[in-house]
Amino acid sequence: MSYLVTPLVVAAIFALLFVLERFSPLRESTRSLIARLVVNLAISALMFIAAIALVQPAARWALRWSAEKPFGLVHLVALPGWMEFAVSFLLMDLGFYYWHLANHRLPFLWRFHNVHHIDPDLDVSTAFRFHFGEVALSSAFNLLEVSLLGMSASAFAVYQLAFQAEVLFHHSNLRLPIRFERLLSKVIVTPRMHGIHHSQVQRENNSNFGTVFTWWDRLHRTLGLNISQSEIVIGIPAYSRPEDNSVGNALLLPFRKQRDYWRNPDGTLVERAKAPAEKNPAKLAE
Repeated sequence: MSYLVTPLVVAAIFALLFVLERFSPLRESTRSLIARLVVNLAISALMFIAAIALVQPAARWALRWSAEKPFGLVHLVALPGWMEFAVSFLLMDLGFYYWHLANHRLPFLWRFHNVHHIDPDLDVSTAFRFHFGEVALSSAFNLLEVSLLGMSASAFAVYQLAFQAEVLFHHSNLRLPIRFERLLSKVIVTPRMHGIHHSQVQRENNSNFGTVFTWWDRLHRTLGLNISQSEIVIGIPAYSRPEDNSVGNALLLPFRKQRDYWRNPDGTLVERAKAPAEKNPAKLAE
């Protein structure tokens, strides 16, 4: 039964956000919802198969191995149980910040991660739209991270639930009251914040890498919050034609010759014509 808790909770959160974003959308859709859902669900299905076959077994093996030693950073100093849990949770999230950053900075990893970013709209269905190749690569990272941390199985389970719930939340197209979201974004990643990360402008795409907590972006100076959602075009310019987002093209994309990502099909470079009205990059724009 314990293995069913996370999938059931995640499914319930997905369903709730899917309904809520229909009634209170943050950005207007540019493509047919049904057509996008077909593509996103097909890519997500392969992602889940890869996760079940590779990521979860790798994580379970690492958890057993580190428990038997015991081995890992959290075992270097004797800590109370609650503190060991908190440190494990924070370090796990910091590790995923670096993994996400690597997926944008390393060309080989970006080939796969780009499949997630070429979705022309951003909503909760984008949350699990990851190429199975990226998931396979992440299984190696997961194995390394869990082994080095030496976290407990319970801490890993709680982080996994928080991770997946937060991924669904910040990919959703849910409009929240701006004052509430500004408070929320001081701690966790929010829809407006992650919407900027999916912008077609390269500088904006290369910001806001956090998964659960926003502190890592603040610490590493990769935070960018001052772009209004009405000014954001979602996607990757070079892959913005409708046919680029078919299931077949998306799955084959990492293995083909890559285009100049930040130029439109007509060759024009996508840039922001004017500076943001809000000068402070740490203040979330509406």
